[in-house]
Amino acid sequence: MAFNNYTSSAIGTSPVTVHTVATGQETIVIGLNLANITGIQIYVDVQLAGVYLIKGAAIPAGSALSALDGKIVLEVTDTCIITSNTAASCDVILSVLEQGES
Repeated sequence: MAFNNYTSSAIGTSPVTVHTVATGQETIVIGLNLANITGIQIYVDVQLAGVYLIKGAAIPAGSALSALDGKIVLEVTDTCIITSNTAASCDVILSVLEQGES
């Protein structure tokens, strides 16, 4: 069992896969933080396991958003995908607890 962080910087208008659950892993998402690294307000989408966790969330200039209230279980091949409406505008930290299947 291990705590891990997955990061991506300067996410823009193309969807970015921050993490994909590996074969043989059990994963619990325990934190997801998004930071606006620009001087203007941005709007961000977060998809976990193919569904929207948030859609079009506004993040003011220089601010951050904690996009998770609770924990979410991800299964093998599930992904975390982030998209912004503005080029090179969002940094992400995804915190998870991972354990190999027994």
